[in-house]
Amino acid sequence: MISLNPIGFAYNERREMEDDNWGGIVTKIILEPSVSEDSLNEIESFSHLDIIFYFHKVNQKRISTGARHPRNDESLPKVGIFAQRGKNRPNQLGHTTVRIMKREGRELSVIGLDCINETPILDIKPVMKEFLPSEPIFQPNWTKDIMKNYWN
Repeated sequence: MISLNPIGFAYNERREMEDDNWGGIVTKIILEPSVSEDSLNEIESFSHLDIIFYFHKVNQKRISTGARHPRNDESLPKVGIFAQRGKNRPNQLGHTTVRIMKREGRELSVIGLDCINETPILDIKPVMKEFLPSEPIFQPNWTKDIMKNYWN
């Protein structure tokens, strides 16, 4: 069995999960006391971070292990849970690339983290160009429709 403990928690103005308007949300990530402050040494020398978090408020009865319509919109194709980024995933893990605004001791301020207030943070990794895809990225057209207001 796998057991994970949060390394910190996210604090922002969003209290409920919403599908859109995440672009201007500033989030403060505060490390847990058990995590050393020096774990963040030199993190501000990177522009972006990958944040892995836990969708802690997902209703267990809504977890999907098969295919579903993204955003429960039946006009969209029924696609597998691993072919979309919905929160009702088997392990309730979220992942977002964010921009660092500043670091103050045990606290990181970031922009573009699409999680709600008091979300457990499981890991933080710096974004390095060498880990980004070198070939073109492609995706189905339906994703462009549902994402048009996501980062407003």
